[in-house]
Amino acid sequence: MPATPPLSIALFAVAAFVGALGQLLYKAGAARLDGTVAGVLLNAPLLGGVACYVAVMGLFVAAYRIGGQPNVLYPVYASTFAWAAVLVWIGGGAPVRPVHVAGLALLVGGMVLLGR
Repeated sequence: MPATPPLSIALFAVAAFVGALGQLLYKAGAARLDGTVAGVLLNAPLLGGVACYVAVMGLFVAAYRIGGQPNVLYPVYASTFAWAAVLVWIGGGAPVRPVHVAGLALLVGGMVLLGR
């Protein structure tokens, strides 16, 4: 099996960040829903979340096209959880406690092991 190009890994790392941003936009959009079709179609955060996920799929395709291997790339994408925690912490939406940092460290350690 050929080695995964560094550019593929970088594309998946960007996809992880964009995916985390999409999750936060979905959450913000869900809070604005009013039960109408117009409330969905005119919901900027919700549409931003959709745009993020479309971008994630585009990044996936680009990474695979240049030779990325799933066993290397999916552990990189799992960093979405860490990015989401960082984005929420920066945005002031939730505290990040030592137990959360420990959990994120375990996730990152697992991603490193899976990628080897």
